[in-house]
Amino acid sequence: MKEYPSHTESIVALKRIEGQVRGIQKMIQERKYCVDILNQIHAVMRALASVEDKILERHFNGCVSEAMRGRSGVAPAKKLEEILHLIRQFRKL
Repeated sequence: MKEYPSHTESIVALKRIEGQVRGIQKMIQERKYCVDILNQIHAVMRALASVEDKILERHFNGCVSEAMRGRSGVAPAKKLEEILHLIRQFRKL
């Protein structure tokens, strides 16, 4: 069975982000100042980017690294194509 890196510590951050999103919903319901809402939205976006960075780093250090060493059973070229696909996909956002 293939073993994947553990992302369990990201759960704590995602739960915090979930709370922030609920806070934004409440701010909107309470008709808070737009700039304050926008600041909170960007705080959530930064927090999500941080989680994304950590997961991407684990992917490079685990999955990609193992493929490059020939230890994962996945061809290195296939893993590189996967990374290029991700980069292209992220650029479209």
